[in-house]
Formats: sequence, structure tokens, C-alpha cells
Amino acid sequence: MNFLFRCVFGLGMLRYGGRIVTSVRLERLFNRTEKAVIIAIDHGEFDGPIEGMVNVPETAAKIAPCVDAVLLSPGMLPHCRHAFNFKGAPMPILRLNWSSVYCYQWQYKDSVTVPACSAAEAVRLGADAVLISLTLQTGSEAVDAANVECFRNLCEDARSLGLPVIGEYYPAEPETLSPKQMHERVLTCTRILSELGADAIKTFHTHRFTEVTESCPVPILGLGAERCPTQIKALQLAAAQVKDGAGGVVFGRNAIQVPDPAAFQQALCDVVKRNAAPEEAAVQFKLQDPAE
Repeated sequence: MNFLFRCVFGLGMLRYGGRIVTSVRLERLFNRTEKAVIIAIDHGEFDGPIEGMVNVPETAAKIAPCVDAVLLSPGMLPHCRHAFNFKGAPMPILRLNWSSVYCYQWQYKDSVTVPACSAAEAVRLGADAVLISLTLQTGSEAVDAANVECFRNLCEDARSLGLPVIGEYYPAEPETLSPKQMHERVLTCTRILSELGADAIKTFHTHRFTEVTESCPVPILGLGAERCPTQIKALQLAAAQVKDGAGGVVFGRNAIQVPDPAAFQQALCDVVKRNAAPEEAAVQFKLQDPAE
């Protein structure tokens, strides 16, 4: 009886402790109450080498120290220790699942998702948080259900180890959706992600984004999506997301495929964290596009 009591009590403390650690790490990501800036360099997991991310360790070394976290693939974290192994460094966030929804070059349409990294491996590698994507309305009830099962299993594993979970809602074939359709899917599925246990959610900005941010009890992070035509346009996107209630941004191509990534990221931090005007931030950090 005493042994059983100790086992139950011990499991309860482990779970309670996991929630506390998650809370501390989540507060670090948002610097307690600040809006977060996350730079994504995990594109190679789906696209292979692309501009600005051919040599991922070099890319990671150029990330500005003002950003809060860097999203990358599990296999790249050991190669990028230099970006995270010092006091005040950004937090590494690892992507845990792999989905065919991102494989545009192969014309995949089914949006099938599978685990690609365990939460335990993420901890061993040194991750401070994880990202788990979810695609729904794939056209197949079985695929939707399997995607939810994958998300929940990975989410529970991560939370049990004290890792905050950033859920990512990414719709199937987003380029085919009208603004109204995109908004309806983002509105519905971000709420579903919060109901399934995400601590924060990364998703597309929509024309009625305040409805999205107001309908979820967790921070919504606006993603950068396709590369904007100019750096000011990218900063304006970030400003619009924050104005509409976003808890921060996750930018990849727009923050990396630019002449001076660190300068752009400093401008991005000023816009997101201090509400600087995009035009003023661009001037302050001397952002110049090749065509200018």
C-alpha cells in the first residue's frame, strides 16, 4: 500500500513538475510578457538546401542575438551548437513531425503526417521547446484523424518532459484558398489546436486576424509565409500581425534570404517588440533591397 502510494505520488509530482518547467520555458520564450521573434531555418527538412540555408551552421551563426528562438530540424541542432551554447542565446525549438503538406516540389496532396523526432530525443539534443504541425480538412477523415492522433501523442510526450508545444496550423494546398476560405480554416483549426493542448500556435495571417487571436487562450504567432517583395513589406506584415493581436512572429525566408539577415532581424525585433514603424526601422538598420 505504501509502495503504491509512493508510486502514485511520484507520478503526480513528475506531471506537476513538468507543467512548472513548461511554464518557465514558455515565459522565457516570451521574455515573461514580451512578444516573441522566432527565426525559422528548418526548411531543408522539406525543401532540401535553399537560398540562405545551404549551410545551416553558417546561417545559424548569423542570427541576431535579439531574437528569442530559432526553429530548426532535429538533425541540425548538433551542427549548430555554437548558436545556442552561451548565456543569453536564443532558445532552440525542434520540429517533431514530418508532413507531406510542405512538399510542394513533389506535388503531394494528401497531407499525411508522421512522427520524425521524439520528445525525449529533443531533450537529449538540448531543445527548449518543440513545434508540432497539424493539417486538417485534408479531404480524408482517416488522414485528419491520424494527424490529430500524431499531434496528441507527440504533444503529451513533450508536455510530460516539460517542453512547451508550439502547434502549427498549416492548411492543405493554401495557395488554392480564397482569403475567406483561408480565414475560416485558420479560425477553426487554431482553436482546435488550442483545445488539443498547444501552448502557442504558429499560423497564417488573415484579413480578420483579430478573430483568430481573440478566439484562442494561447499566443498566436504569425508566420512569414512566402518571401515578401521587399524588406519593408515583410516588416509591415509583422506590424500588421502584432496590431491584430499576435503574440509574436515566426519568420524564415523573409528573415534569412536578405542581404543582411542580422540587420533585418534587429529591425524585426524593434517592430514586433517595441512597436517601431516599419519604415523607421528599415532606415535605422539601413535595410536595402537589391533592386533599390
